Amino acid sequence: MAELNFSFSDIWPETIFFILVLYLFGAALLERRHIMFSGDTSMALCPILGLLAMASAVCTFRHESLMFFGSYRIDGLSQFFKILIAAGFVFASLNAMRQPTLRAKKRVDYFLFLAMSAWGLTILASAAELITIYLALELSSYSLYILIPVRSGSRGAAEAGLKYILFGAAATAIALYGLSWIIVDQGTTYVSALAAKSWSVADSPLAVMGLLCFLGGLFFKLALFPFHFWCPDVYQGASNETAAFAATLPKLGAVIVLIRLATLLKPGLEITHMLALLAAVSVTYGNLCALAQKDLKRMLGFSSVAHAGYILCGLVAGTAEGLAAAAFYAMAYLFMNLLCFWVVARVSQDGRNLEYDDLNGLSARSPILALCLAAAAFSLVSLPPTVGFIGKLWLITSLWGHGYDWLVIVVCVNSAIAIFYYLSLVRHAYTEDPRGTLPEGAPAGALPGPIALTDAGVLSQAGALALGILVILLGVLPGPVYSLVLEASKALLK
Repeated sequence: MAELNFSFSDIWPETIFFILVLYLFGAALLERRHIMFSGDTSMALCPILGLLAMASAVCTFRHESLMFFGSYRIDGLSQFFKILIAAGFVFASLNAMRQPTLRAKKRVDYFLFLAMSAWGLTILASAAELITIYLALELSSYSLYILIPVRSGSRGAAEAGLKYILFGAAATAIALYGLSWIIVDQGTTYVSALAAKSWSVADSPLAVMGLLCFLGGLFFKLALFPFHFWCPDVYQGASNETAAFAATLPKLGAVIVLIRLATLLKPGLEITHMLALLAAVSVTYGNLCALAQKDLKRMLGFSSVAHAGYILCGLVAGTAEGLAAAAFYAMAYLFMNLLCFWVVARVSQDGRNLEYDDLNGLSARSPILALCLAAAAFSLVSLPPTVGFIGKLWLITSLWGHGYDWLVIVVCVNSAIAIFYYLSLVRHAYTEDPRGTLPEGAPAGALPGPIALTDAGVLSQAGALALGILVILLGVLPGPVYSLVLEASKALLK
């Protein structure tokens, strides 16, 4: 019989984020009355407590337990993703400290909702029951509904926020509808119990349809085709710093839940074939659409649609190696995209959206930022010795020989397509005229327009270097991390 089995020592990451949320809530109310709750103090506390949460997750990495009557699972995978969520929150909060499109009086509120979303994601990492997963998913999402439109003087941000809320509400309704079908047909919402059930259409047609609907809510967060409609518009409309958070951390929450639900699926099932098809379409559609973009954040939005397909490839394999590859690639996606957005935010010192031409001459303006941008681009396109290369190699290896060899070919062809738009970042940064380019139809004798200002301060370069080193180091020495994730994946499939 399941027991409550509650222990504070097992949930320190969640507790630390909860304490941070409570502090920021008090700071939002008392900011002007007490120096302890000043905006600068609140902002400085976010990365500090984020590092503390990361350290606490590292300390409990190998500990396993079930809490709250089996609905909350502490294991290697949950702690691995909590480490990533905390690390991502540290870099996202540092990135957001200098935000030109955010009014000073809203800064504490902004960091409050950042912390609340991260708190929800840490809960999601350990959720092992469908209702708990749904509640944690919504907790992490509500904060983003508020953050997306926070961009001073931008109608595009308001439009992006409205689209995100509407599509999010639709995805939530579909997920709840699917959850009701699963409960009716299978009689349980515990993932461990569902793994012992049949998920063939012939045996459980209602449950299979319900699972597909429930997965739709996760595909929305992951921006997988055809649940990607919001993604490019939201990235383009949100501020650079908000887009950096929305493009990375919520994806981690979706991936860990998909990994847990992947234990229900086996190669050869109808639902697995459907997921493989969605992965292929998402990879192809995302890359082809990214080719046509000029706005950097919109390009990264379609790029994330493609990367969602890559991650799904590991889940389709249905093996411990596939789950480990998906988790590892989620880590790669986090760091290489945070690095890309970090450089975008530093180059766009005035907070406006950038196009490729705004990167012209970046190597002359800031060699460090240009070098780190090149590292991010090489990793996104999966060139060695970056973490993106080794992550995609393991995804392909996990797929081969399990009935989805055709999907390996699709992934390889699309990786070649992606070379064009990712390496355009490097081309503009290193080879184009730093004075900028003339717009089409400009009169004869006109001077090139001003390119974006660049924040090349010591802290900006240090943050870029830290992320750049992670992107390269995890590509050169991936073995220890992959071994830990593979061990956790094997334990999950027992």
